[in-house]
Amino acid sequence: MPIFQLTESLSVAAQITPEDIPNLAAQGFTVVVCNRPDGEVPGQATMDEIEAACGAAELLFVRYPVDAVNFPGPDIEGLGALFDDPGQSVLAYCRTGTRCANLWVTSQTGDAQAAAMQIARDIGFDLSLVRA
Repeated sequence: MPIFQLTESLSVAAQITPEDIPNLAAQGFTVVVCNRPDGEVPGQATMDEIEAACGAAELLFVRYPVDAVNFPGPDIEGLGALFDDPGQSVLAYCRTGTRCANLWVTSQTGDAQAAAMQIARDIGFDLSLVRA
C-alpha cells in the first residue's frame, strides 16, 4: 500500500485493511483517520473493523467520513489541528488518498494553504475539492 507523506505529522493512503494496522503501528503511526464513508464499494473494510484493529494495536481511530456532497465535513478546523499536531503521526485514508489530501489543503489558510497545494500537486493529487 503506497503511503504519501504530506508533512512530518501527516501521511495519506488509499483504503487500508485491518491487517494493515499492525504494520502501520510498527511504522510509528499513532492515529488513523478514516475519510471514507462505509459502503462506497462492496468488500471495503468498514470503519468498525478498522477501529477494532486500531484498538488492538493501541492506535487512536478517528471517523471523519466525507464525500463530494458533504465535503469538507462538520469540523475542518478540528481535523486540521489533528493533521498538524506535531505530537502525533497521522495516517488518513480514503479510496485513493485524494480526499484526504483535499481535506488537508482545505484545513490550511493563507501561505500555508498555497504551500500545501504545491506539495499535494507535486505528489499528483487532484485538488478539485479545494475551495481556496
